[in-house]
Amino acid sequence: MSDIHHRPVAIVTGASRNIGRAIALALAGAGTSVVIVARSDRESAEAVAREVEAAGTEASVVLADVARESSADIIVDHALERFGRLDILVNNASVRREKPVEAMSFAEWHEILGICLDGAFLLTRAAIPHLSASPAGAIVNIGGLTAYTGAPGRAHVVAAKAGLDGLTKALAVELAPRGITVNLVSPGRIATDRSHGTAEKNPAHHARNRTLTGAEGSAEDVASMVAYLAGPAARFVTGQTIHVNGGAYLP
Repeated sequence: MSDIHHRPVAIVTGASRNIGRAIALALAGAGTSVVIVARSDRESAEAVAREVEAAGTEASVVLADVARESSADIIVDHALERFGRLDILVNNASVRREKPVEAMSFAEWHEILGICLDGAFLLTRAAIPHLSASPAGAIVNIGGLTAYTGAPGRAHVVAAKAGLDGLTKALAVELAPRGITVNLVSPGRIATDRSHGTAEKNPAHHARNRTLTGAEGSAEDVASMVAYLAGPAARFVTGQTIHVNGGAYLP
């Protein structure tokens, strides 16, 4: 068997930029091959794939809308066809729009829940049989600070991220007998590129959620925690929400 089939394999959604990109690179640094999932930006996804390969592992790109039920099997099947196994699932895909709740359409509400929460459910459901076959199956969901603090104009985002917290706990209990750990990493104020169309340039909640460190964190701060939770040193950690926020929120 070639070396490619001896490496752990991870699926990372929303991996074409920012935190998702950093997660893919952190996992690659730990010797993991990565399936990079993006909704439409193939150029950015392929650039991340090249960075993963430069780190010494293998990468493959899938363009898919995680909110579509059919996408989950496409993504998981791609991982199995390309690498022959699946060990880690990182549900990172997210959209963070802002709009007053009374002006929010049902379609706008459902778009966010579909990507953040439905997508995590669908991919987890498709991945479970293969994660169960891994000696160290792990799921890491990426939450958000406002799920715990609230935020104006983000009813859909807050609800979706809070739902991910509940889903994490439910899955940890249900999947423990199958050897799968499930945890959530909740980033706080992270310095990211907000030039694309799915993020507010200056989110209103940033003025309310000050860090104790006096600075924003980096995508790499979040990624290092994800790599830990997905790795062999964290097999006794499951059902947990880990806050990476510089002390902006103290649970």
